[in-house]
Amino acid sequence: MIKNIAVIGSGTMGNGIAHTFAQFGYPVNLIDISESALQKGMAIIAKNLDRQVTKGIIQEQNKATILNRIATHTDLKPGVYNADLIVEAATEDINLKLKLFKDLDQLCKPETILASNTSSISITKIAAVTSRTNQVIGMHFMNPVPVMKLVEVIRGYTTSDETTAMIMNLATSLNKTPVEVHDYPGFVANRILMPMINEAIYCLYEGVAGIKEIDAVMKLGMAHPMGPLELADFIGLDVCLAILNVLYEGFKNPKYAPCPLLVNMVTAGNKGIKSGKGFYEYNSGVKEMREKIMKNV
Repeated sequence: MIKNIAVIGSGTMGNGIAHTFAQFGYPVNLIDISESALQKGMAIIAKNLDRQVTKGIIQEQNKATILNRIATHTDLKPGVYNADLIVEAATEDINLKLKLFKDLDQLCKPETILASNTSSISITKIAAVTSRTNQVIGMHFMNPVPVMKLVEVIRGYTTSDETTAMIMNLATSLNKTPVEVHDYPGFVANRILMPMINEAIYCLYEGVAGIKEIDAVMKLGMAHPMGPLELADFIGLDVCLAILNVLYEGFKNPKYAPCPLLVNMVTAGNKGIKSGKGFYEYNSGVKEMREKIMKNV
């Protein structure tokens, strides 16, 4: 039975995952290498809980209870030794993830399930550095985690039926809708989403239409809540580029090759809302866009 949760990484995805588990009654150890990063993550959780109080999603008296379920750690060992499930939400870097999972395999209980929130990296490859390949799985939450219902549950080549069933049931207990998929580059969500974003960037690159026009077509014509270029800014252009590179390398198919404009923008440091500039400029930094996305929290 899964009772104790550890979440590695207190950034956008990590603090959202910790928030969600704590909201639904699970004690959580939130782990990061930096105390300042942890403080920032906890401040974001507190702010998002305030929004939920305002919206009537939770009661005011529940906010402190939820926050008290989250303990923070800068040291990996005390944060994971008693965890029944560890959800890794670190930077989308294959070498970092492989080292992390190799270390986790040595530090945690034999029965602990190791999950990655990766958006594109092979679960099978991650599992291969551990001695528990049947207990490694993908648990791909969508951003913003407290709002979005989908959890993409990715089975590695040797992930067991038991592990998969436990994670599917766990996601359901968080009021999420888990969808089981198999371990191929980009899984389902990003294998479909990223080529669409890339094609939108190509439309801009080739002068087919302007930024606002491209986004307007997809919002008004396809009923998308955000246009693809605005969405790319929200995801992070560097993240989009990394996922496209995984798709391109994994399938060796030129249809996944990143648009040169995207490559140039990331190289120049224009990464979207996180840098203040992407396809749009964000005078108030992340706040303006995040307020829009989190309005339903």
